[in-house]
Amino acid sequence: MPASIHLLVTTGIALAIAVGVGIAASVALVGVVAAITRSRTRLVAARRPLRWPVMLLATLIAFAIAASTMGLVRDLGAGGAMLAHALLIAQIGVGAWLVVRILRVAGDAVLDRYGAVRGDRHRRKVHTQVAVLRRVLVVVVVVIACGAALFTFEGARVAGTGLLASAGVASVVAGLAAQSVLGNVFAGIQLVGSDAIRVDDVVVVEGEWGTIEEITLTYIVVRVWDERRLVLPSTYFTTTPFQNWTRTSSEVMGSIELDLDWRVPIDAMRVELERILADTPIWDERVQVLQVTDAVGGVVRVRVLVTAEDGPTLADLRHGVRERLVTWLRTEHPEALPVQRVHVADGQPRQVARPAAPRTRPTTGPVATPPGLFTGDAEAEARRESFTHPIAVIPPDPSRRGR
Repeated sequence: MPASIHLLVTTGIALAIAVGVGIAASVALVGVVAAITRSRTRLVAARRPLRWPVMLLATLIAFAIAASTMGLVRDLGAGGAMLAHALLIAQIGVGAWLVVRILRVAGDAVLDRYGAVRGDRHRRKVHTQVAVLRRVLVVVVVVIACGAALFTFEGARVAGTGLLASAGVASVVAGLAAQSVLGNVFAGIQLVGSDAIRVDDVVVVEGEWGTIEEITLTYIVVRVWDERRLVLPSTYFTTTPFQNWTRTSSEVMGSIELDLDWRVPIDAMRVELERILADTPIWDERVQVLQVTDAVGGVVRVRVLVTAEDGPTLADLRHGVRERLVTWLRTEHPEALPVQRVHVADGQPRQVARPAAPRTRPTTGPVATPPGLFTGDAEAEARRESFTHPIAVIPPDPSRRGR
């Protein structure tokens, strides 16, 4: 048999064996997952992401073993060495792919097992920790796989030995260069470990109200109420104060304030508030308060306190209660609407008292008169009369008109 035909036959046999082993591994995977989960839904959820990585990895391993056992690598010479090296790198890459898929399936299983059974707060905590931990492990797996693939080359092993010798200097330089990145990574791990924020937490950051949409190792995405996305570094939440409305529970309380006239019927308004909340299904029936908190500036300030199961529901509840209270006041008690009162004087002239003339003291001798126009003596009175006497008005002569 010619060498080329022998080589083709050997390669075909090795490929057939490898494909058979891959199919067998896929079938075995289905059986193992079915025995572990005992649920068709979980079986489908685990089989789909793991089927191809398991089949491909088993095929590569079986082909490498068959090629080495049947002498295919030896017959190819230099090409056989390159084929063996390529198969090794492919096995490392597919193995890393399989580990990442296993982490994904395991995370989904944890969320399905614990996240859906407990309360909302516990579910969000588990979801956040699983998501961040899965990302950390994926990064570790990828870094290890890349290092293992590089170390299959002789030159990379020599360079790696040199790098290990200068690891102290390299670590200092890398730490200074990646200080910001590493700070965000450690901040993200700290946030998850301390349970400071979780996915779907309602927060107020930078004056914006929104929910935590995504938590990564380096940044956090906040979905603002108007569908905008606020992307903040992880260090922001470890160095800047922020409001977390769902830190211990998702239930929140909100207020509604109305400035009304002093004639507002407070008792009737309380009855109307009770009726409105009874007809509102989004009210959680925990708090229902109506109080007058201020009475200055010509109006009284009425504050209503209500509660809901979460922040978005509370916003809808506040808007609805405010709208219905305003409608009730306008239709049933228009006198309670705020008005501006102005006091107008009657317009009658008032008597203004004139200051009395200054008294003169009896003196025993001549007193120097102070300089001035009116000094109170007879001569001054004459001058006053001449200054204050009305001026005569001469009417115009009609005969001179038109000239």
